[in-house]
Amino acid sequence: MGTSTLELNRDLPALEIPFIREMAEMTYHMWQLGWDERNGGNISRILDEEEVSPYLNLDGGRRLIGLSFPVPELAGKIFVVTGSGKYFKNVISDPETNLGVIRVASDGEHVDVLWGFKGNALPTSELASHFMSHIERLKADPSHRVVMHTHTTNVIAMTFVHDLDEKKFTKTLWQMCTECIVVFPEGVGMLPWMVPGSAEIGRKTAEKMQSGRVVIWPHHGIFGTGSTMDETFGLIETVEKAAQVYMLAAGRGIKQAITDRELSELAAAFGVTPVAGVLEV
Repeated sequence: MGTSTLELNRDLPALEIPFIREMAEMTYHMWQLGWDERNGGNISRILDEEEVSPYLNLDGGRRLIGLSFPVPELAGKIFVVTGSGKYFKNVISDPETNLGVIRVASDGEHVDVLWGFKGNALPTSELASHFMSHIERLKADPSHRVVMHTHTTNVIAMTFVHDLDEKKFTKTLWQMCTECIVVFPEGVGMLPWMVPGSAEIGRKTAEKMQSGRVVIWPHHGIFGTGSTMDETFGLIETVEKAAQVYMLAAGRGIKQAITDRELSELAAAFGVTPVAGVLEV
């Protein structure tokens, strides 16, 4: 069956729907930063029914898409999601083709397409990783809403030249910018290299999300989560900035850095608790 039409204001352009515009502006901005070449990157955001119902007919015509992995924990939840094979740069000019609003069916084994994915397009191929991460982050933080995957240039570069031990990687990032330990005191998770798009990489990413909001996929990119689009982007942006500073400085020989004691003082001053095992104080 086809996708639903707008329930109210049928002539309202998609970009005047707040959650569609937010997604379109964010994807275009990330593409401009060079993080999402071609069809790289994907985003999903949980939508509350009250923010969707003024614009979409939640009981209208729909298309069912089967899931290869059941997610009963997310039954009934509504998401706006980027499409499989879609380019971030095109979302702002044609959101109905490049985005979709989906709702997880009551059995947790299908999603209903409520809007978008024009031309029988599908949700991102990383939907397994997104859904599994949403499940774990909701357990840790009920205000959680966003999962964002992007190919941040300097984070990828750093995974070629730095030890892939997550505690060592975390400490280096903290040392690159004073604000880092305040923004992500839980550090970053690190996976071994894995084939993307599989349920396995989704499970491994979700395991890391039980205790953190950032997971790095070596030589590929980064997964970040948060309660809002801005918060999630800002988290990834901060990790990427630290990686950029490292890539600029490391080749010239780092002569001084923020010490463990100074990092500990920073954490105390801002009331955050650094993940255990990183600092030696």
